[in-house]
Amino acid sequence: MDDTALLNVGREALLLMVIASAPPLLASLVAGALFSALQAITSIQESTLSVVPKLVAAILSLVIAGPWIGAQLARFTTEILRSLPVVGR
Repeated sequence: MDDTALLNVGREALLLMVIASAPPLLASLVAGALFSALQAITSIQESTLSVVPKLVAAILSLVIAGPWIGAQLARFTTEILRSLPVVGR
């Protein structure tokens, strides 16, 4: 396996990591912003109040996007395993 192929695999792995982590992170970001705005409007200063909605949003996004994330990970793993015989050359 030459250097460019190895760099392409590394680039694709990093891109897949970003794409796979995006749904729960974005859902937590949106939920956190909404609950922070709600806390600012109602003048509630409890910092732990926004943890549960963020957690629920992240879990819900993983339930919804989980099959797609799993398919992407399976595709990448299949490509890596198929390229193993080339590594020895």
